[in-house]
Amino acid sequence: MPPVVPPFLIGLIVAPLAKRLLKPLVSGVVKTSVGIAMEVKKAAQEAGENIHDLAAEVAADVVAAQIAASETEGHSVVGQRATGSGAKDGPEGDVRTPKIRATAGSAAGKSH
Repeated sequence: MPPVVPPFLIGLIVAPLAKRLLKPLVSGVVKTSVGIAMEVKKAAQEAGENIHDLAAEVAADVVAAQIAASETEGHSVVGQRATGSGAKDGPEGDVRTPKIRATAGSAAGKSH
């Protein structure tokens, strides 16, 4: 009959070997996970910027279309101001034009 080896002796021998083998493996898994998380965060940020740029372009197109539609209907902002109702120049008779802002993302670096 073979000699019986107590389980705690097996544990004393295997534990240092497992530590030497598993520590680099766990370290590599953690480094890889952190790297993937950072890449996902970067990709999400870029996607958010692209959506923001697209929304700014659409808003500018809508405002430009509204201005063009009002000018083709004969409601020119300049014409209204020049041929005003004859009332006093003040807040009631003053026609304000919408401001169109060019964003850095939509104007710079994008050529069609």
